[in-house]
Amino acid sequence: MKKNLAVTFGGKTVEHDISIITAIQLMNSADKSKYNIIPIYIDRDGKWYTGEKLLQIDVFKKFDPEQKGIKRVFLSASADAMLYEYGKKQKPVCRIDVAIPAMHGLNGEDGTVQGLFELSDIPYSSAGVTGSAVCMDKIVMKAAFKGFGFPVLDSLFFERNDFFTDCDSVCAKIEDALKYPVFVKPANLGSSIGVNRADNRDALVYAMEVAAKYDRRILVEKAVTNIKEVNCSVMGTSSDAKASAIEQPLTSGRFLGFEEKYLSNGKSKGMKSLGRIIPADIPEDMAERVRQLSLDIFKALDLKGLVRIDYIIDESTGSLYVNEVNTIPGSFAFYLWEPAGVPFASLVDHLVAIAEQQMREKKSSEYAYDSNVLQKVASGFKIGK
Repeated sequence: MKKNLAVTFGGKTVEHDISIITAIQLMNSADKSKYNIIPIYIDRDGKWYTGEKLLQIDVFKKFDPEQKGIKRVFLSASADAMLYEYGKKQKPVCRIDVAIPAMHGLNGEDGTVQGLFELSDIPYSSAGVTGSAVCMDKIVMKAAFKGFGFPVLDSLFFERNDFFTDCDSVCAKIEDALKYPVFVKPANLGSSIGVNRADNRDALVYAMEVAAKYDRRILVEKAVTNIKEVNCSVMGTSSDAKASAIEQPLTSGRFLGFEEKYLSNGKSKGMKSLGRIIPADIPEDMAERVRQLSLDIFKALDLKGLVRIDYIIDESTGSLYVNEVNTIPGSFAFYLWEPAGVPFASLVDHLVAIAEQQMREKKSSEYAYDSNVLQKVASGFKIGK
């Protein structure tokens, strides 16, 4: 019997469009003899829709929720795993057997949708609530890395109000602690949106202003001038994880920005369109360090599903630094698994199996504890004043 496989995508995030591309790639690649694909598109206002038309990317170029074949829906949080039609009658649409979040950024990759799946008792393929939330916030993520002893670049963070209240003081702190050049990043965005490099005070002020448009918390990080970037994917659970091939993204500038990631050849095909070297042009001992560190991070942060971990190598010193974890990477980093003989269709099968395994693990824990506390509460017991 085929499983009802829900794929959630879109959402209230600046990475909305990239999420659509990732989802379409996955839904087109999934084995239709095994799965009934249920696309669940979340628009920019947070409304949920389903329908077969959502399998076609052209629908999203000018999305019309009123067109035939698309219906607005909502997911119950009452642990029945049911998708319902939105409206007065609230008719059941279907039961969801497994969910694959194909969402990037806030309101989807950050633990919010994962929390809803937890409440609904739906097996899902991404990192859990904690891992998703930690890896979404670059400031918290770096603190976690440092706490576990993983190598990270020096950094500072500021509130948006700190910068607007006393710009000169904030800039002086950065110049004193980190020196130039630095990277300035919104704490909770991906796809390099809002990220800028600063080599002087004017550029720093500009970079802070841009980052402040996207987030109230801003990370400022020491830049590596003689840099090589490498990425490694990990798939599985914390007790059974495997590392992928290692890629070396190619960039024509000083860092890999949104345009180069998705628009470098005139049209977007997701992360598939990015120029890269696989395997990365690094010595085998460095490659082994990257793979082992990736597995260590995956386990330490209690991740699951499929993630991509991005690294920086300082070629002047040979030092390796972990940059960030993408818990739902663009295009599900399928291009890192193909060299190991895992085509996209098989990758989907792995994600489904991981989701189901984690649900079995969840159900093996006790969530109730019998006590006689309520029976001992005195008659007429008052709460509050």
